[in-house]
Amino acid sequence: MSTPLTALLGLTPSSPTLGPSYLIFHFIYAYILLSSRPWKLAHKIDHNVSPRDDLTKYGPSAVAKGKLTQRQLDRIRRVENCHANSVENFPLLVAAVVLAHVGGLENSVVNGLGLWYTVVRVGYAGAYIFNERSRGVALLRGVFWWTGNIVCLRVIGMAGKVMNAKI
Repeated sequence: MSTPLTALLGLTPSSPTLGPSYLIFHFIYAYILLSSRPWKLAHKIDHNVSPRDDLTKYGPSAVAKGKLTQRQLDRIRRVENCHANSVENFPLLVAAVVLAHVGGLENSVVNGLGLWYTVVRVGYAGAYIFNERSRGVALLRGVFWWTGNIVCLRVIGMAGKVMNAKI
């Protein structure tokens, strides 16, 4: 039975696909919103000549000069690592969405994948960026990471079964 919420989220069989929208969102999320550039610019340690070396090359001296605290530098490092992981993980989502469509899975399955993936990746980013010492939150971050991957792999598997059934 469809409820207004399931219809709004695209989780009913007659829903239009939100797959392309999720792909656009996660591209922007991974490559732009989770970028460390704004954080580095705010603390004036962004050097676009070789930005991947900024934190290693300029971070400790910026802390010594009082431009930022060690705590802030550590957070920017976590932002950078979260960004890298999100960029690395993005192709798995792309594969899942594309194969789901090619395999002919219902739009509600694609939309459910996108919703779950979005929720766990936002949780992952929060647990990564804002956790300074908690082993429990670090463990939760791992749960978020695995959940996103498992959701994508499950949809890829479902698409494979549908495609193989057509042979």
